[in-house]
Amino acid sequence: MALAIGHFVFHRISARKVQCSFNTMTSTSYPRNKIKILLLENISDAAVREFEAAGYTQIERIGGALNEEQLIKAVKGVHMIGIRSKTKITKKVLDAGDKLIAIGAFCIGVNQIDLAAATEKGVAVFNAPHANTRSVAEMIIGLAVMLIRRIPDKNAAAHRGQWNKEAKGSYELRGKTLGIIGYGNIGSQVSILAEAMGMHVLYHDIAIKLPHGNAKPVRDLKEMLKRSDIVTLHVPSDASTRNMINAETLKAMKKGSILINYSRGDVVDLSALKKSLLSGKISGAAIDVFPEEPEKNGDHFDCILRDLSNVILTPHIGGSTEEAQANIGLDVTTKLIRYMDFGTSEGSHTVPPVNLTPQAGTHRILHIHRNVPGVLGQINSRLSKHSINITGQYLKTNESIGYVILDIDTNKSKEAFTLLKDIKGTIRERLVY
Repeated sequence: MALAIGHFVFHRISARKVQCSFNTMTSTSYPRNKIKILLLENISDAAVREFEAAGYTQIERIGGALNEEQLIKAVKGVHMIGIRSKTKITKKVLDAGDKLIAIGAFCIGVNQIDLAAATEKGVAVFNAPHANTRSVAEMIIGLAVMLIRRIPDKNAAAHRGQWNKEAKGSYELRGKTLGIIGYGNIGSQVSILAEAMGMHVLYHDIAIKLPHGNAKPVRDLKEMLKRSDIVTLHVPSDASTRNMINAETLKAMKKGSILINYSRGDVVDLSALKKSLLSGKISGAAIDVFPEEPEKNGDHFDCILRDLSNVILTPHIGGSTEEAQANIGLDVTTKLIRYMDFGTSEGSHTVPPVNLTPQAGTHRILHIHRNVPGVLGQINSRLSKHSINITGQYLKTNESIGYVILDIDTNKSKEAFTLLKDIKGTIRERLVY
């Protein structure tokens, strides 16, 4: 047995070793066919098939995003909601979710969800941070080829009826230097593909990251910009990255270089970029994400770079492939099902990550509470006083809440569930099987 406070874990497992896979646990306390699931924004059919295969049949699908007022009405009585990047889950929406247990963000980021409010309510939030990595990486290499060969200019000329067959200003990728800002899952995958094309790779990241292949880290951002023929961004949106590509950093870039941003819309100052493009300092750019984006397909799109023929503009489609959407659907759905069926919270942005192997001959109780001293002591004390044996127990906390899984002997689980309901600091409790 190990006991600690804060982010440490209290973990007690009986000496008896029991083999029990997730697939063998089929009976849940609340029938799966009564759990309501709402999926928005054309979430992949793969997600629906996965839910149905697990026994979840009450699935409502809506093609587009909903605004806050519409969501407040739609979320009532819903246990799980699946969204993509356009739907905003605000505190008001979370307050209206009277039965909401989990949110699935079927995309890379979770910026569209009020994570602080979800944490306070004990609502688990899952996403798929790696599922579209390959799709984005391939796109970056494709864009690099298009821009370094000046294909956008030649394509525009051909559409105007002008034949412009020339080699001037067109180059191969082989032997050129690619600078990657942000060497995470996508950045490192781009690195591998770039080297396969014969490129030299430099990368800059605030964290120490081991290189793939022959890629070389560069601590100073401006130094990397000076040495790169093509620069691609793969960073999150936060205070440290907002407008990180601005007039000053653009000035540091090599004359005639190329900029690609398929990360977040606020990391590039588009006004400064336009000036650099018009002056010839930057020879071409590809932009997929913007400070402000239309709400839905068909809406008017405006951008100060629209009239520049050496710029490729795409509507936030870096990870939009059939393969990526299927992978995202499977990834997020699997996490949601494991949380609903077993309380497994690994990958959650709100509920502390806990995974406890099911124990034979037990029922499982989940208890989410405010992270205040003494809650675990109260749980164990109450159960001990009533001679209720804990076969398995796992606690983990974050700054706001604590999450404990308890496996209780089957003949005592209902009594235990009742005893834990009114413990001071309890946010929610669930008997999963």
